[in-house]
Amino acid sequence: MTRVLYIGGSGVISSACVRASLERGHEVTVLNRGRSTERPLPAGVEQLTADASSPASLADALGTREFDAVAQFVAFSPEHVQRDIEFFTGRTGQYVFISSASAYQTPPARLPVTESTPLRNPFWQYSRDKIAGEDALVAAHREHGFPATIVRPSHTYDKTHPPTIGGWIDVARMRAGKPVIVHGDGTSLWTLTHTSDFAVGFTGLLANPLAIGDAFTITGDHAPTWNQIYEWLADAAGATADIVHVTSDRIAAALPDLGPGLLGDKAHSMVFDTSKLRALVPEFATTIPYWQGAREQIAWLDAQAEQQSPDAALDAAFDRLAAEARP
Repeated sequence: MTRVLYIGGSGVISSACVRASLERGHEVTVLNRGRSTERPLPAGVEQLTADASSPASLADALGTREFDAVAQFVAFSPEHVQRDIEFFTGRTGQYVFISSASAYQTPPARLPVTESTPLRNPFWQYSRDKIAGEDALVAAHREHGFPATIVRPSHTYDKTHPPTIGGWIDVARMRAGKPVIVHGDGTSLWTLTHTSDFAVGFTGLLANPLAIGDAFTITGDHAPTWNQIYEWLADAAGATADIVHVTSDRIAAALPDLGPGLLGDKAHSMVFDTSKLRALVPEFATTIPYWQGAREQIAWLDAQAEQQSPDAALDAAFDRLAAEARP
């Protein structure tokens, strides 16, 4: 039986992978701080509580245990990755680092993006830190055979987080008949992958010897325009999408917290070639398009009253942007 350690395990992506691992018959251990209640672990999972960024805390929780694969979902700095290299050397047959497709050249010089596309993102520190983490793993693999595998997801979603700029605020605005802000002219292509589809590709790489020392993009092939994304979400919510187009630069200036992720990722068409992944995991496919995912998200929202809390500041900022665009 394949022994898999998930570091994280309760996030949007990792929770789906934990479930898929169980379905594949893996012996699953999850290590995290034990604070998340939004996505409870399924029966049959061993849970350990530790600070994943602390080697001492890891040692207390894991002792001398070894694993066939370690899936690292919560390392966001090269320093954390380097500590993991030192800690897990000789203790795992594979170390899987969850990087990001936003690490690819932004904007891309050509589409589709493949694993050979250069890694460079001048807009987003998050992406540059992921690149630096990858660099540490590549060096460790080359120098002493550290069994690294790198995976790069793009926008992966579950029922809890709509992909639009305002998330649930956009749903509230559409239901209230207010305009929603869409960057650019809304025609750029954006690849959306449901977590259950991602998990098939991810778990197919675990303990796979052909994946060692290599990197894989894990995304579906469903790439609607942003206008379509808002329209499908509105339809699922029983509303109409009154779309106001605003340049990405203007949105970033008005909403600085959203700027890096917008300019460093969402503002550009991103379409991916995943033939490299499918060669190793032939069962990987897109089975849930976003018009279906949007209905799942709205059903979840309507059943979770606490998720409908307003964000007055963001709502007001959207009002101002819409008023500027429609004087």
